[in-house]
This record gives sequence, C-alpha cells and structure tokens, in this order.
Amino acid sequence: MSLIRPDLLEQLLRWRDLFGALFIAGLGVWVFRFGGYFYQGLGVLFGLAGLGLAVAALRQLRFHVPGGAPGVVQIDEGQITYLAPQGGGFVALSELTAVEMDFDATGARLWRLSQERYPTVTIPAAAEGADALFDAFVSLPGARPGHILSALDRSPRDGPVTVWQRTRRPALT
Repeated sequence: MSLIRPDLLEQLLRWRDLFGALFIAGLGVWVFRFGGYFYQGLGVLFGLAGLGLAVAALRQLRFHVPGGAPGVVQIDEGQITYLAPQGGGFVALSELTAVEMDFDATGARLWRLSQERYPTVTIPAAAEGADALFDAFVSLPGARPGHILSALDRSPRDGPVTVWQRTRRPALT
C-alpha cells in the first residue's frame, strides 16, 4: 500500500528532473552564502549548472503529450522501436532521413519517421515512452530543439511540418 496516490506519483516522477535541477541551483545559493571567493565561485558554478539543467528539464516536459495512444516507444543503442498492435516498426537513427509532425483524422499528433530503404514509421506523440523521442531527435545532426518543440504547438488545420531533414553532402569524387 502506497502513501501517495498513483496519479500524483506519476506526475511527481514526470517533474523529477526539474526538481533535481532546482535542488542543485538551491545548493549553489546555499554554498554561495558561505562567503569567500572559493565558496562563492563554487556556488555560482552549482547555480549555473542547476539553471542549465532546469532549462533542459523544462524542454523535456514541454515535449510530453497527454493521452493514451496505443503502443510503446523504446530507444536503445541508436534505434527507435515502436511496438503497437498495428503499424509498429523500427528506425535506426543513422538511417533516418526526415522527421515530420503530422495529424490523424481525429487531430491527434503523430511523428512520421522516414527512412530510405525501409518503410516509414508513424508514432503517436501520446504513446507510452514517446517523451524519449525528444532526446533522440535533438541528437540528430543539425536538429534545432526549438523547432521540434514548436511543432507540438501547431493545430491540425496548419497541416504537417517537417522538423528535421538529413542534408545530403555531395561526393568529393
């Protein structure tokens, strides 16, 4: 028997990165108050690290889409796996050619991941584990986190948008 309701525990666990970052920033303020150049420098270092981590945690929180879409997303060793009753698939980050935000007939957000030699994989943004896609998308060469996050703010009537596309470099020969 748990002392915390399961829905409240789920919300707290979703915000844990932000709480940890704010704790580190608060620790920096506490160390800064010791006085002396060493402790003040150390406090500023902790404070800046905590604020940087807080910004990253807020971006990650913004990527969360509430809802219960079917399927589970797993990311392991540079591969995105979407397990679903219908339409699941695998995408290697090295084979990814484009990431697009699209909408289905009901207006639900979908991530469309295109590959060259393999079929396109469509992942609902509200699927379990889809929050981890943000880290995978940001790791792509030339990806802009702000552009990826702004795609989540689009309405279905705005239509699909490509948030990342691999740029082909010409051969040197």
